[in-house]
Parts: sequence; structure tokens; C-alpha cells
Amino acid sequence: MKSRILSLIFLSCFLVPVYAQHVTYRSSKHYNEMLDKFERLPRLDSTAIVMLGNSLTENGKDWNNKIEGARHLVNRGIIGDDAIRIYHRLNQICSGHPKAIFFECGINDLSHGLSASKVASDVERTIEAIRQQSPGTRLYVQSLLPINEDFGRWKSLSGMTDVVPVINHLLQDYCSKNDITFINLFDLMKYPENNKMRVELCADGLHLTSKGYEVWAKAIAPYVLELEDVTSLESTER
Repeated sequence: MKSRILSLIFLSCFLVPVYAQHVTYRSSKHYNEMLDKFERLPRLDSTAIVMLGNSLTENGKDWNNKIEGARHLVNRGIIGDDAIRIYHRLNQICSGHPKAIFFECGINDLSHGLSASKVASDVERTIEAIRQQSPGTRLYVQSLLPINEDFGRWKSLSGMTDVVPVINHLLQDYCSKNDITFINLFDLMKYPENNKMRVELCADGLHLTSKGYEVWAKAIAPYVLELEDVTSLESTER
């Protein structure tokens, strides 16, 4: 009897982390494939700096290659993701209580025909869930990026060029009131005279070129490197 109890305890040590990463919510084929991929990977731990978002984040691939000195960046972006779907997969992120999360979300929500206030409130709901599930994690909310309708590709975002900064204003105000760092990528990527994304930064009016990712990486680099220094110090102390 005693040996059986010990065996069960031993097995539970391996089963709990896997369960913590399991997501029952299911959506698109790619979403499901990525969830299964993340579930097979080792669980995130307190050294991880997570890039969390949609295709803009996923297409960044290995973010460590974009910032010199970065070693702990982990990409958890999924193409097509929105606030609701990210909300449902947070246990894969927060169960390991990562060092920090750089959160980017909202443009797909807007493409669903939601109002600016609804997009902002859905993103805020996901932010609140992150804070509740992993209160010790440093959270950085990144603005929605500008779009460029001149490419004529993304019909679901037609007429939304000037709506994007409205959402950003709502999110920035929310972050200010809740002592959350807000990183304004929008102003870095648009033309000075309007709200369009600079053409050299976007591949199709929505997604980024390598130059676009250079602008993004440069903007978050000071925060990432500060976190890396803390992570390195803590690893040394252990």
C-alpha cells in the first residue's frame, strides 16, 4: 500500500505540469496545432520572457535573434489570435509564472467588426486574467500597430486606419490607471502626417517586413535587457 502511494505521488509530479498546459478550448486548425505544439514543449518557468500575441508576434519567430543580449525570449504568438482565444490559452503561459509577458493583441478583434471600446474591453479582460493568474509576472502591454489600407488586401479592416489609435488610447489610459507599462509601437511605425503604417515597414498592409521588426525590437530592447540582467543575477544567486 505504501509503495502504491509513493508511486502515485511520483507520477503526479510529471502529470501536473502537462495538465497545467492543457487547453480544452478549440478554434482554428492552426490555433489547435499551435496549442498542441506548446503543450509538448517544456512548461515555461520563472526565467521566461514571453512574447504573447497574434500573427505579428508569431511571425517574429525567434525574438532572441532580434535583440542582442536576449536569451530568454519565448514566442507564444499564434496567427489569427484575438483576445478571447488568448484568454482561453493563458494557462499554458501563466502556470509557469514567467518573468515577464510582452502582450500584443487587438487587430484581429477589430477585423471581426467590433467597436473600439469592445476591442479594448476584451483586451483588458485578458490582461486582468494574466494579472490574476500570475501576479508576480512583469506585464508590458504593446499598442496595436498601424495598418496601411493602400495595399487593398485586408477588406475586413477597410476604413479602420483611424480606429486603431482610438483603441490604443483606451488601452494606454487603462494601463496608466493600473500601473502597467504601455509600449507605444504605433507612433514609431506610422507616417508623421497620418495614421498609416510606413510602407517600408509592412509587407501587405498589416504584417511586418524585417525593417518593421527592427523598429519593434529596438523599442522593447531596453525592457528586455533590464529583465535579462535580473534573470542573470537570479540565476547566479541560485
